[in-house]
Amino acid sequence: MAFDERTEELAVKAAQGDQAALNELLRKIEPDVLRHAARFLPCRQDAEEACQDALLQVARNIHRFEGRSRFSTWLHVVVANSARSTYRSLKRRSVEQAGELPQQRPDPRRTSVIAGSRVDILDAMEDLEARKPDLIQALVLRDVSQLEYAEIAEQLKLPLGTVKSRIHEARKQVRQTLGDSYT
Repeated sequence: MAFDERTEELAVKAAQGDQAALNELLRKIEPDVLRHAARFLPCRQDAEEACQDALLQVARNIHRFEGRSRFSTWLHVVVANSARSTYRSLKRRSVEQAGELPQQRPDPRRTSVIAGSRVDILDAMEDLEARKPDLIQALVLRDVSQLEYAEIAEQLKLPLGTVKSRIHEARKQVRQTLGDSYT
């Protein structure tokens, strides 16, 4: 998500309490937020849920945006966290409902390979977050949000070398979790 200067200005004004700027900002960023959430979640309805959650988080927490980095960088973190939170919630609901419904496995002939691999990657990322939470943010910002290393270092307030090291280690951990089929 790279925004023009007008979007960045709206974010600064919204962070200073300008309600009209916040409303315009939310309208303007919604398509990009949805597209970004869809990178995480294979089902459109799930991506829409994550998008709405992310927009709500922006509205509630825009005052925390200090303007030291670009708004788009700050927003990447918000969207990634919302998408991962939505995924965890969906997974929890699925486990709860499994007790009520007969166990059904999806038919592999009707399951998208891409959707299936995204779910596998989300599971691997969730596992990594549980085991080594300091690695997950850098990985998400680089491999999902596709930010530059310098932007990640700025956002996480870490030295560039630490960011590169965390991303390398996170990728290694995710590869181990996924197994040979993803190398």
